[in-house]
Amino acid sequence: MQTSSAVTRRHLSAALALGSVAVLMVGLQPLLLGELLAQDHVSLEGVGLVAMGEIVALGLGVVLGDLLRSMLNLRLLTVIAILCAAGMDLVTANVTGDGPLTAARALAGLAEGLLLWGAVSLIVQGPAPDRVAGAFMVVQTLAQALMAAALAYLILPDRSVHAGFVFLGMLTAGSVLFIVWLPGRLPQQPDRQPDTTGFKWNLKQVLLLTLVFMQLSAVGGLWAYLEPLGIHAGLRAHAAQLLVSAMLFMQVLGGCLGILLVRRVPDYSMLAIAAFLLAGIALGMYITADQGINVFLGLCALFALIYLMLTPFQVRIALQIDPSGRIAGLIPGMQLLGCAFGPLLASQWVSGDNAQPVLLVSVWLSVSALCLIALLHRRAVDRRVGVVGGV
Repeated sequence: MQTSSAVTRRHLSAALALGSVAVLMVGLQPLLLGELLAQDHVSLEGVGLVAMGEIVALGLGVVLGDLLRSMLNLRLLTVIAILCAAGMDLVTANVTGDGPLTAARALAGLAEGLLLWGAVSLIVQGPAPDRVAGAFMVVQTLAQALMAAALAYLILPDRSVHAGFVFLGMLTAGSVLFIVWLPGRLPQQPDRQPDTTGFKWNLKQVLLLTLVFMQLSAVGGLWAYLEPLGIHAGLRAHAAQLLVSAMLFMQVLGGCLGILLVRRVPDYSMLAIAAFLLAGIALGMYITADQGINVFLGLCALFALIYLMLTPFQVRIALQIDPSGRIAGLIPGMQLLGCAFGPLLASQWVSGDNAQPVLLVSVWLSVSALCLIALLHRRAVDRRVGVVGGV
């Protein structure tokens, strides 16, 4: 049954726009950090530190937003986040060295996390939050693809990486125009009773957030090493770069499929199938590494398709476990932390130019996620049986 919502279409439009701006840099990291490396602003080792620092800070920013929700007006918090993120983009354009760049991008990530938290909080309190969450993943991926194209073809070829970060900062600052479409505070659902007992954690909530973390760790570990894996499979360097762009568009298709399937396929079954397929894809890449390019490309296409299908189902389960939406609001933060942890864990097994062990790490993470799905589903079934038995 559809329930009414205090979140309007205008609120959701602003949330989609501001949330997409918040995660722009996540999709642009290979391009902009690659330019920083090419122009000797950062070392090869520093690239990983800068990337991980921003993603971890972004995830922590989402958690910080949840802690500040009762202290600050939503519009004020969003303005502060936008100005800080834009300011750190400009700082990034004017500093060099691993340490300064890591600090600048970490502070930018914290501000981006606050911005993302506000957007996601509106989405999970609005109508059809599972489907809108899927739409958000599609919109943000399209925004990243368009921004990457603008940088690659219009800005970076004739200018330095300085211009790229200035452009990113200007775009971020310009998003302040969407503030007028935001509510002053997060609306209270009309059909929801105010929570007078305070928020309390339980095991199912922890299991779900851990599951999200593990699934995105498996995805992030493989994604971060996709280019060297492609070269090992037989792709030339330029073709491996084009593969990343092509997979972004496959992710858009996967997000659209997630929106269509989220009300038609059982939630736990879908996440279990996805975990099984992700493990199979990584294992398949490992086994068929010397079997030619076509097999590798097919597995990459399937990997990209599955990636964005996960979010609507994760959000739907979160809202079943916690109808207040607070757990659903933390899912993007756990996704980002997982995307940072996966490459970090995988990097411990990389030897020289051989990135193949990364695939086995991804398999292990996906199998661990599958076990968590089984445990979480069992607890959900036990609770339903207990409720029926007590009637």
